[in-house]
Amino acid sequence: MTSVVVASVVVLAAVLIAAVLRRRRRVDAPTQASFEVPTQLDRADFASPHTPWLVAVFSSATCHTCADVCRKAAVVASRDVAVQEVEYTAARDLHRKYRIDVVPMVVIADDRGVVRRSFVGPVTATDLWAAVAEARDGAG
Repeated sequence: MTSVVVASVVVLAAVLIAAVLRRRRRVDAPTQASFEVPTQLDRADFASPHTPWLVAVFSSATCHTCADVCRKAAVVASRDVAVQEVEYTAARDLHRKYRIDVVPMVVIADDRGVVRRSFVGPVTATDLWAAVAEARDGAG
């Protein structure tokens, strides 16, 4: 009978110690990064400020996804749509000014610089074309 009591005390002590250790090792939940997209651009900061639409691609030379997004964006260039890559090392001041924390980031802005659509991360050519078309159609 004494050995059963001793065994019960040992098991209870082990359970309490395990509970205390588990509380001490609690890992904080991971934080989720949130990236802000600019809502307004100064069109004078970009090439072709008088073109009705601007597709600005904030990128980095070391980002393979950025290169893909830039190729897709270049295709939407037209008489009414200026497309400009804003590469980090070449335009660090614009990345700072608009608080660009993640690339690639695509912003579609109207002639007043109001951002009408945006993408963070990779984008399909279809989605980019549709976004430009929707922004242009909805502007009137």
